[in-house]
Amino acid sequence: MGLADHRAAPRGDRDGAAKLMRFFEDIEVGQRREVGSFTFTAGLIKKFAAQFDPQRFHLDEEEGRKSLFGGLAASGWHVGSVCMKLLVADGQRLAKEALARGEKIAIWGPSPGFRELRWIRPVLAGDTISYASEVESLRVSEKRPEWGIVQVRNTGTNQRGELVFSLLATAFVPRRSNS
Repeated sequence: MGLADHRAAPRGDRDGAAKLMRFFEDIEVGQRREVGSFTFTAGLIKKFAAQFDPQRFHLDEEEGRKSLFGGLAASGWHVGSVCMKLLVADGQRLAKEALARGEKIAIWGPSPGFRELRWIRPVLAGDTISYASEVESLRVSEKRPEWGIVQVRNTGTNQRGELVFSLLATAFVPRRSNS
């Protein structure tokens, strides 16, 4: 997964996207950011599968064609890993932009986990998946009131506009009042 294998997020919605790098009080339910896209080539699918998910339909075109997928299919773990890569890269880019504007950056905490992981449609060799993240809920942590908890729905959509991947992620976000 080299840098040439994905495209950065479009520059359209900079204000909404930048808010996702801010403090808990700056985040609103419904905020959405496009984080980039990635084309799953046969070579990349096989390379990932050989190391992390060595099932026949991820490793061999003919086996993929004979499977329920109908073609060489990317591992769901590969699809999710690319999502994480693009989320981190986009977050780093947004942080650099905010620092260049002289803004204070909120350093987000760890994630206590995710739920509702779904591989909705197969991702086949040649598919380009565009990833997005949308805020679904916000709440203040009961045990650590200096932190807010945000839940975001991360999704991947193929070049035909079909949803192929979805998960609900949770993260700790610092509150401004405690910075």
